[in-house]
Formats: sequence, C-alpha cells, structure tokens
Amino acid sequence: MIDCLFVGIGGFIGSVLRYLAGLIPYQPDSGFPIKTLAINIIGSFLLGLLAALAAKFEGFDPRVLLMLRAGLCGGFTTFSTFAYESGELFKAGNILTGIIYIALSVILGVLAAVAAQYIVK
Repeated sequence: MIDCLFVGIGGFIGSVLRYLAGLIPYQPDSGFPIKTLAINIIGSFLLGLLAALAAKFEGFDPRVLLMLRAGLCGGFTTFSTFAYESGELFKAGNILTGIIYIALSVILGVLAAVAAQYIVK
C-alpha cells in the first residue's frame, strides 16, 4: 500500500507539471500539438535518465524510483492526449501533419530515452 502512496505523490507532481506546461501561451497556426510533443519527449528523456542512473548506481531507494518513474513520468507524459490530438488532426483533414506528429512523437521519444541512457554511460 505504501508503494501506491509513492506513485500517487509522484503522479500528483507530474500531473501538475503537465498542467502548468500546457498553460504555456504558444499555439502554432498549423494546429501542430508542439506542447504535447515536447512534454512526451522530455518525459521519455527523464524516464531513460532515471533508468540508466538506477542501473549505474545501485543505492537508489526502490520506492523513490517508483515515485519518479511510474508516478512523476507517468503523470507528466500523456499518451491519451497524444492519441486524441492525432485523431483531431486527421479529423480536420491534416493527414500529413498527423502522420508527422505521430512519427516525431515515437521516434524522438525513443531517441530521447536512448540518449539519456547514453549520457549516463
């Protein structure tokens, strides 16, 4: 049960940070969801960084890692918003923009996680 509390604390922090990042007053005319893309890439980098640091330094408290990885990163990043915005782009007829958004989200997210792990090594 204490693990759930740690995840909840991290999730609260991550969700509030996600909300605050969404308040950044920037919206391109194209409707491209740049804020969600940036949030998910930052979250992917952070998760990769945490995983690499935990593997390199064995002294990490497992509950703190749980709070940061599942809670903070899980609350900060948002697959549901990514999926919704992708669908909205397609629905609005912005097929190419939607495909680019999906490709960039997946490719840059994976590259960010790998880059963070590479930096730690």
